[in-house]
Amino acid sequence: MHIDYELPVTIIDVLEAKKRLAGYIYKTGMPRSNYLSECCKGEIFLKFENMQRTGSFKIRGAFNKLSSLTEEERKKGVVACSAGNHAQGVSLSCAILGINGKVVMPNGAPKSKVAATTDYSAQVVMHGDNFNDTIAKVSEIVEMEGRIFIPPYDDEHVIAGQGTIGLEILEDLYDVDNVIVPIGGGGLIAGIALAIKSINPTINIIGVQAENVHGMAASFYKGELMAHRTSGTLADGCDVSRPGKITYEIVKKLVTDIVLVSEDEIRNSMVALIQRNKVVTEGAGALATAALLSGKLDHYIKGRKTVSIISGGNIDLSRVSQITGSADI
Repeated sequence: MHIDYELPVTIIDVLEAKKRLAGYIYKTGMPRSNYLSECCKGEIFLKFENMQRTGSFKIRGAFNKLSSLTEEERKKGVVACSAGNHAQGVSLSCAILGINGKVVMPNGAPKSKVAATTDYSAQVVMHGDNFNDTIAKVSEIVEMEGRIFIPPYDDEHVIAGQGTIGLEILEDLYDVDNVIVPIGGGGLIAGIALAIKSINPTINIIGVQAENVHGMAASFYKGELMAHRTSGTLADGCDVSRPGKITYEIVKKLVTDIVLVSEDEIRNSMVALIQRNKVVTEGAGALATAALLSGKLDHYIKGRKTVSIISGGNIDLSRVSQITGSADI
């Protein structure tokens, strides 16, 4: 396929990212889920990015971005902000590439994610209670220390890195009909949509967000970039009120649909994945499966082949017990 309009990221960028990542990340598994296939009356496959290095897909984009830095930029060191998964991706990538890294994390970040980020290599700075607080601290560090900022999603190299998931999906299931993707700032779905639609434009790319936080869905349906957040969500990895400019440009052109799921639907999805598929996932990682189980995508998936992205599995064990104890099962 030749996309007949300009996009900030191309399939060439994704293919180059695949070369950079070779030997440093896992090609994650994508087995068929008998339980979900029976529930949804279609063939459902789970893409296990929760089994990726650092426990989420984020290392793909982080490593690709850091690999693209010049020697002069690497010597300056880098800084990132994240509630956890991007932080871990940046931290491990810095360890592999020999780059000095610093990560700003909000005070409420899960303890397991803070500990893992520190263990990989980066210095962690705890600051603020939300993304606006952490990004303000990052700006201060960039100004004071001259470090290079590594964005969590709104960056061409980050998007291209996440797009390598799309290539892997087509390698394992070339005749897939639908790919269901969680959305926060939009880097994951933008990369996957770009990779897959460049090869087979007939495949549906469908995004999922929480009802409480869905800036991308609001922007997608309004036709202009906007924010939306009423409260927090179990899908804390996707708790981004306003999507990226670059990601939005790609999503509005290549994504088929975006649906919303409730907190109860996210919780029940997490439990179903644990009980029926033996998969431990964080809230954001359960979004795509929540949409499948909700019935909101039946007109896409019945009798067809669908891949559900399990984007991450970094969740505190104490949170797992709370969720399984309160779920409607």
